[in-house]
Amino acid sequence: MRPTWVQPEDLLPHEIAASRDEGRDVDAIAEKWSAAGGDLTAPVSGASATPASPQLRALATRLLDEADALPAGGSTDEPEELADVRSTWPTTWSLPAGPAAYDRVHGAWLGRAVGCLLGKPVEKIPRHGIREILTATGRWPLRDWFTAQGLPADVAARWPWNRRSAPTSLAENIHGMPEDDDLNFALLALRVLETHGRDFTSADVAQAWLDWLPGGRVFTAERVAYRNLLLGLAPPATARRHNPFREWIGAQIRTDVYGWVNPGRPDLAAELAWRDATVSHVRGGVYGAIWVAAMAAAATVASEVDEVLDAGESVLPPGSRFAATVREARALGARHDDWETVVDELYARHGHLHWVHVRNNAALVAAALAYGRGELERSICAVVSGGWDTDSTGATVGAVTGALTGASALPARWVAPLRGRLASSIAGFDGIGFDELARRTLALAQPAGTDAAARGSRGGVAAAQGRTA
Repeated sequence: MRPTWVQPEDLLPHEIAASRDEGRDVDAIAEKWSAAGGDLTAPVSGASATPASPQLRALATRLLDEADALPAGGSTDEPEELADVRSTWPTTWSLPAGPAAYDRVHGAWLGRAVGCLLGKPVEKIPRHGIREILTATGRWPLRDWFTAQGLPADVAARWPWNRRSAPTSLAENIHGMPEDDDLNFALLALRVLETHGRDFTSADVAQAWLDWLPGGRVFTAERVAYRNLLLGLAPPATARRHNPFREWIGAQIRTDVYGWVNPGRPDLAAELAWRDATVSHVRGGVYGAIWVAAMAAAATVASEVDEVLDAGESVLPPGSRFAATVREARALGARHDDWETVVDELYARHGHLHWVHVRNNAALVAAALAYGRGELERSICAVVSGGWDTDSTGATVGAVTGALTGASALPARWVAPLRGRLASSIAGFDGIGFDELARRTLALAQPAGTDAAARGSRGGVAAAQGRTA
């Protein structure tokens, strides 16, 4: 057995790529690894096909230590302290005040599940493979669930479905929402809030992982952080030791609930998301988390998708690469009515990044939301057909458009297969109904502009900083 996403010989090539993306000089490390016979090509999935020798494995561990000891990457445009990021935020918000409607929050939960489920069977399949599958089954452009019915054997062999997802996420076998980490983390955020309230700390999130989240159901940066917790590290060190996935998409999939409980207040949502994200991520990885939380805070009260996108951009460090990426992608999606033209341009700009990196996937999300104009089907089908991390981007886009639409107006052909429930490996949530999740979320929500919300945020941030220092 070789657990994925933690083998030193696999982490090192990813670390070299991540460090170079951050502007760190790792040429000497790369030369040592290559001279010893190590492969500089980072594995696409969680582990390379052939285990390294004990000697090469030990060298990889030493070189990961060397990389960790290098000066931090990034720039002053990409701050790592919440206070520095928050200093650029607006002082007032123009989003509608008042509590979110049950129908909007219910729609957010349903939309997140629909978008995730649509992308599950083709996760890891590249964009051109997705198109070949859809063309072969007469479903291009994408406008319905994927199916294996009528798929030629040679196409199926060339582009095999995601192994875990195929039995539960094709049109012919969907019977409720199957388990997925994109939903597990939303459930966990709900439980953290129910258990600790708005004053939860990063340490509380980390403890929640250990208490309620099976280690085998986390991946990339989360699996590394989980391992670091078991080694005795505490946040934010858990995000840094031997973690080349620190600016990948993991934290971005965890934070919708923090927005849903702060309707109309992207700033409060982003502060909660920051505490969660820094358990496993830094810089761009954290920016993705606060971006999604801010959009979620807007989506349950806004009337147009542009208000949602504005809210998300408002909490980002304005000079960061992440902010530039989503602004450019949004403009592309709004400007073109031909989605393939949009995706071609996104791949030209970001195609060098791993399929689980945060920036390329955030670009797809921003472009799909602008292109879809708030309509669920147009938006989720666009983002999933664009490839990369299809279930995660589908979930984020589905959550935003589901909240904008409301559960009662979502198309039955998309929500009916969910049967109103979802599966989960988190104790107490398996088989729970989306209606109950919406009610529990609303019970935690504070209307925009209330004194209690503002006081809770200021006190919570101070308490969190003091308790994790």
